[in-house]
Amino acid sequence: YTLIYSIGLVVLVGVLLSVVYQALKPMQDENIADDKKKQILASLNERNLADAAAKYDELIKADYVVNADGNVVAQEGGFEVKNEEVGDDKLPLYVAKVNGATKYIIPMTGNGLWGGIWGYIALESDMNTVAGIVLDHSGETPGLGAEIATPAHQAMYKGKQIFEGDEFVSVVLKKGGASEGNTHEVDAISGGTKTCDGVNA
Repeated sequence: YTLIYSIGLVVLVGVLLSVVYQALKPMQDENIADDKKKQILASLNERNLADAAAKYDELIKADYVVNADGNVVAQEGGFEVKNEEVGDDKLPLYVAKVNGATKYIIPMTGNGLWGGIWGYIALESDMNTVAGIVLDHSGETPGLGAEIATPAHQAMYKGKQIFEGDEFVSVVLKKGGASEGNTHEVDAISGGTKTCDGVNA
């Protein structure tokens, strides 16, 4: 009796959990999509949105999929590319129109000290000047590496440049502080060396 009761209880609970999971999955997927839209919009300095989906539809005009050579392989579908797929053979590129100006949003992924880090960087129409950035992490140290996710840190990237003439040099977090007037450096986070290395990579 005890064995039959235990098996029946396990089966019943398993079925109930499965039904609840299936019933809630569409809402979970919608929440994940809304969070992704909010992050993309945050790279354009659009934050604290009540209706991210509507603002996303208003500003984002295209979501291409490009290959590693920069050739467009799909005119749409970039939104469906997941963070863990970035850097393989699928590279999303989002094109936005903000106050009449075209901006390009590129997703980034990497590894910090304790786990994954990711974000989106928006470039001005010159495809060189940083319009904004949003960074997030799965478990960096609070008060240290986790500072990459704060608006104060992210504001330092605005106006920086990723090219020096025709050479790609990117934007780097510089230990000891960015040099005065340097258009490629941002102050690194004290005590967050591994996180900064991950952001640089």
